[in-house]
Amino acid sequence: MNKGNLIYEGKAKKVYETDDKDVVLVDYKDDATAFNGLKKGTIVGKGVVNNKVTNFMMQLLEKEGVKTHFIKEVSDRETLVKRVSIVPLEVIIRNISAGSFAKNYGVEEGIVFDEPTIEFSYKNDDLGDPLINSYHAIALKLATKEEIELIKQMAFKVNEVMKKFFLSVGVELVDFKLEFGRTSDGTIVLADEISPDTCRFWDSKTHEKLDKDRFRRDLGNVEDAYNEMSKRILGQ
Repeated sequence: MNKGNLIYEGKAKKVYETDDKDVVLVDYKDDATAFNGLKKGTIVGKGVVNNKVTNFMMQLLEKEGVKTHFIKEVSDRETLVKRVSIVPLEVIIRNISAGSFAKNYGVEEGIVFDEPTIEFSYKNDDLGDPLINSYHAIALKLATKEEIELIKQMAFKVNEVMKKFFLSVGVELVDFKLEFGRTSDGTIVLADEISPDTCRFWDSKTHEKLDKDRFRRDLGNVEDAYNEMSKRILGQ
């Protein structure tokens, strides 16, 4: 399948047309950003790690009944996915207090919740991706009530599957961000990526951070953390 025109370039990926109007090619970059683009840098090899880890996780979730946009990995950095219109909601699931949750609510990091929390952000860079609730999302016509209920169900299912998997490789799944899209027939599927860019991973014994927080907080060894997660997930 031929790579066509560039449709979109984001902070971490480029998306290209293909010969099939319902299929696009995603090309993962090494560019890194944080704090809504205020901090910029490069994490060498990040694109390869994020591509391969995302594809592994999408296939794992498909086996567990979660519909995703994944079609086929075509190179170390490139993957064919179903073309979707992204629902402009960032869906954040949290199992342990960290990051903005700890900061916003004045609690320490590392509190294990009795059950996972879910929150939505309005995907809008100009507004700084503000937190919104489902009523706001419906009022703004970002999604229907039925779509939001389905997205919540899917997000909690993703959490259930991923928590179990990551514990099996010695990693605590602290929190993560998901995005969903509508295919050409209106089906809601999991889209975007699942990677050290979009998840908080802590070593289950040492609580060492193995994700983008190492970049955000200038902790060093950023590439090592991404490579470590790649090894644990892909078994290489």
